[in-house]
Amino acid sequence: MKRFTSVEARIDAAAHAVLDRLPARGLSGALLEFLVFGLKQGWACLFGGAMLGLILATRMYWPDGIPVARYDFLFLAALSIQIAMLGFRLETWAEAKVILIFHLVGTAMEIFKTSAGSWIYPEENFFRIAGVPLFSGFMYAAVGSYLARISRIFDMRYTNYPPIGMTVALCAAIYVNFFAHHFIADMRILLFAAIAALYFRTVVHYRVFRFRHRMPLLLGFVLVALFIWLA
Repeated sequence: MKRFTSVEARIDAAAHAVLDRLPARGLSGALLEFLVFGLKQGWACLFGGAMLGLILATRMYWPDGIPVARYDFLFLAALSIQIAMLGFRLETWAEAKVILIFHLVGTAMEIFKTSAGSWIYPEENFFRIAGVPLFSGFMYAAVGSYLARISRIFDMRYTNYPPIGMTVALCAAIYVNFFAHHFIADMRILLFAAIAALYFRTVVHYRVFRFRHRMPLLLGFVLVALFIWLA
């Protein structure tokens, strides 16, 4: 049984009060499922959407002479969003832990990439480590937030999922290649092939509104990666 936080429970009850009156079958039912799918996807992207909006807004306009650096504002804003989401119970503590892990790992990856000359953060700010502003870790945390929230919101289940040990080994290889391709051959194509071979038979089952649906997990990977790339 899906479990919601109190705020999500009220939102869910209000939505059902309206949506339960609408047709369940035919084209109208399919369109309703599609609408709810989009709304739930947007809800899962709550933190990432807020961060992307702030990055874009401050990039397009940042007032001159303000005493707070733009990167510092983004870091403090990200912290405030996280605190607010926990305070209003829009996010579980388990999801917050996932976000923290993504932030720490992401910051470490950014430190390496900037030291290797892949990119730089040219603006001055106070909250930074080795030239990397701390807000940058929240860009990785936004992905972690989405993945954690989407699994709960859509009540995801899997069939033909490979052994966890194989998933861990593949993840380790991907992270090693992230760092090692600066010094040895880039194994990215082989890793893509390994992902395809490992998850070829895996199917994800999820509930949108009235019905459960299923999708090949590889297709889900492609769609998520595409929209992260676009963002």
